[in-house]
Amino acid sequence: MTKIHRVTIAAATLFLVAGCKKTTDNTSNYKSAIDSYFSAHPDCLFSNPQQFPTQVAASDKDKNAPFAALVDQGLLTRTTSEKKVVILSRQEINYDLSDKGRSDWTADPNQPGAGNFCFGKRTVASIDNSTPNSGQPGATTTVNYHYKFTDAPDWVKNAEIENAFPKVQSDLAGNGTGTATLVDTSNGWQVQPNNADSNNNAATPADGKIVQ
Repeated sequence: MTKIHRVTIAAATLFLVAGCKKTTDNTSNYKSAIDSYFSAHPDCLFSNPQQFPTQVAASDKDKNAPFAALVDQGLLTRTTSEKKVVILSRQEINYDLSDKGRSDWTADPNQPGAGNFCFGKRTVASIDNSTPNSGQPGATTTVNYHYKFTDAPDWVKNAEIENAFPKVQSDLAGNGTGTATLVDTSNGWQVQPNNADSNNNAATPADGKIVQ
């Protein structure tokens, strides 16, 4: 084998290794990073974790509406009671998790006793564009993408649930758009920590890597 051939083979090998590197700047790795985040952070019904049992004034129709929709799907139970307010009394509606509801409940590891009803997750359908980056450890890139929605249970597809939780309808429709900031780490591209989460994602021990 000639020296030229050896150099050519060595160069080709380096090219292949670089192409397979987890931190390589390409759409496949961006998709993998965002999908990994959403795999651990499904979308949930409530913007904030809920605690059950809980009580709501019977006269407060707006607050009762989402809970009533969950009762109709068998995820919550409902009873009524009277509560004294100074010398008066008012009717309260008590909501608690049903046996079915407990099986669909996602506990919040950061708030004992709190949790959420989660109903599926996003997966990246396409990477639309990304900002340039240096290719060095610690570099960041902002990625715009389209996503589809998977793993939605039957109960969330009910019209009453969609009416009570408008976000559900848009999620299930699919073909939504999102933006993620990714950072180049020694373990590959990862979603960058952020303090805002507009997707009602479930809290998990993996929290800290947030996309919008």
